[in-house]
Amino acid sequence: MLQLQFDPFPVLETERLVLRNLYADDKHQVLEIRGNKRSMFYIPRPQAKNLADASAVIDMITGFTARNERINWAITEKGTDKLIGIIGYVGFKEESLRAEVGYILHEDYLRKGITYEALKAVLDYGFQVMNLHSVEAIIRPDNIASIKLIEKAGFVREAYFKDYIFHNDKFWDETVYSLIKA
Repeated sequence: MLQLQFDPFPVLETERLVLRNLYADDKHQVLEIRGNKRSMFYIPRPQAKNLADASAVIDMITGFTARNERINWAITEKGTDKLIGIIGYVGFKEESLRAEVGYILHEDYLRKGITYEALKAVLDYGFQVMNLHSVEAIIRPDNIASIKLIEKAGFVREAYFKDYIFHNDKFWDETVYSLIKA
């Protein structure tokens, strides 16, 4: 059975990172990340336009966690408490012990192995604590960096869907990658 119990919030640590809950004080960093057109290009969610939008994102994420529906972690570097990204399980198929992972990182921190390091910690938590059997990532086929990241973590491509998501007045193809618990 899937273990969806996020109280107390599970703080995860890696060699360089602390993954913690999001706080209201993170709104400036959330705006920098979710308000960045480049960072949001592959994410089919509304772009944050102001601090109220950023606060609404935080409220939505922490609300899901409080209700044990989904969980997202703020990615911070050890020694600082500054949010540099968000990673988590954005959806569950409880009957199949399956979750979808999603992530976004501030553009100043790209290509430094941070998302991979955070992803490994989140996958370990999902498989060891939550009792997941598999994790999926839904990625646009032109998002080469994300595909390389997921493949490095051991995911394999399982499906390709034409016109899978409608976002920003356009249909987008998506690929589904999966990782099954070893």
